[in-house]
Amino acid sequence: MVKLYTDAAIKGNHGLGGIGILIVAAKEQIQLHQPLPPMSNHEAEFLAAIAGFQALVDRDLTGPVSFYSDSQIVIDALNKRYAKHYGDYVTKLLALCDQFSLVVWQWIPDRQNQGAHMLAQQGLHLAEAKEKA
Repeated sequence: MVKLYTDAAIKGNHGLGGIGILIVAAKEQIQLHQPLPPMSNHEAEFLAAIAGFQALVDRDLTGPVSFYSDSQIVIDALNKRYAKHYGDYVTKLLALCDQFSLVVWQWIPDRQNQGAHMLAQQGLHLAEAKEKA
């Protein structure tokens, strides 16, 4: 079973950010990070999850997936198939999940998501560097 870990890092309440994606598949680790324009932390967490599942689709890793996030709102939205202010994100995320044979999602504490967290920090640093350029 493929393991997917995602996280987001935002500077300030509504600021530049980055996302981190850690994929563990068949004894291989794929580490990805991306910068984000200014947005809320919740938006960034949804974008991290969406980008993570898209990365799996792009790599044809659409078998069973264990998805881990330290974002309670993302996990709650998946459980309820709804989020009051983030409906478009939930719709995109659920559409991606439907492409997999099985998806099991679980909230994990920050300390268990350090790999994705460090990648999200790299994405944030990239966003900051782009802003200065």
